[in-house]
Amino acid sequence: MYKYVCVTSLIHRIRQTVRQEALYCTMSSCYVSGVLAVATFMAFLLHGSQAQLSPTFYDSTCPNVSDIVQTIVQLVQSSDPRMPASLLRLHFHDCFVDGCDGSVLLDNSTAIVSEKDAPPNSNSLRGFEVIDAIKMTLEYVCPGVVSCADILALAAEASVSLSGGPSWTVQLGRRDGTTANLTGADTNLPSPFEPLDILKAKFAAVGLNDTDLVTLSGAHTFGRARCGAFSDRLYNFNGTGIPDPTLNTSYLTTLQANCPDGGNETTLNNLDLSTPDAFDNSYYLNLQSNEGLLASDQHLYSTSNDPIASIVGIYAGNQTAFFESFALSMINMGNISPLTGSDGEIRSNCRLVNAS
Repeated sequence: MYKYVCVTSLIHRIRQTVRQEALYCTMSSCYVSGVLAVATFMAFLLHGSQAQLSPTFYDSTCPNVSDIVQTIVQLVQSSDPRMPASLLRLHFHDCFVDGCDGSVLLDNSTAIVSEKDAPPNSNSLRGFEVIDAIKMTLEYVCPGVVSCADILALAAEASVSLSGGPSWTVQLGRRDGTTANLTGADTNLPSPFEPLDILKAKFAAVGLNDTDLVTLSGAHTFGRARCGAFSDRLYNFNGTGIPDPTLNTSYLTTLQANCPDGGNETTLNNLDLSTPDAFDNSYYLNLQSNEGLLASDQHLYSTSNDPIASIVGIYAGNQTAFFESFALSMINMGNISPLTGSDGEIRSNCRLVNAS
């Protein structure tokens, strides 16, 4: 797990940045002399919560929230290039389990059985300390205003745009859940071992379609994966006793060297061979070359007679098309069953419900 030497030193750096950018804060709100303009994709594909979430939700209560989140993500990225991919993954794992309610951030307590202990998350998800740093800074600037669920959404957008990918206007106004769902985290999240029909079903279950599946899988254009997430492809694919026949043979040799049979399953591997820390369309080019790292990724292109492969082809040949679709699919995902209005709460600590 990523660890800071001292989280408070990061908070101090952020507060210095806040002052240098001429922020003027009160106990309830924060005003800035200039707000950065961001190119937007209008959410004409939003799901039913469109009327409840709004990009202007914090304009009067914490107008500089997006800039603060981006500043912290950028500071962390400078020392840990992996972190943007990890923060994007946190948002994904949050939204697929009972909606985008920040439940993935909750620690175990007398009332909570944490989703962090589910097999897809345990010793795998990271970036919680970054969310803590963002929350602490926002509580200093505009206390009791910004939800942890919205922090995840904003951090995901900042992570993608700072890594060379698209930016989009994040819909805001989510509130934080007061429960966690360990079983849901184990069963609802797409697995790297699942076939395409199961992946499609899991996306459909949360209101996302096949285009969203191919598009959001493109997040694997940066970041890392452990040997244990794909080692079966290297030696005993589906119990056949041989490697996955869809794997490029040169790539197979490279992966076997890094992940020897019976070796350390926690060894990290780049999801994208060519640009592991950049958000681009190389992921789809890799699939066309049979160099998708995870079986679930390669299924998007190599499953026989499935029209979904044509979307891979479009994105491989047109990065702009991928970026535009990714922005829209992220908005769609961010609108999965949010808590709004008086539902849920605004946690003061993202790891604990307020009653704790």
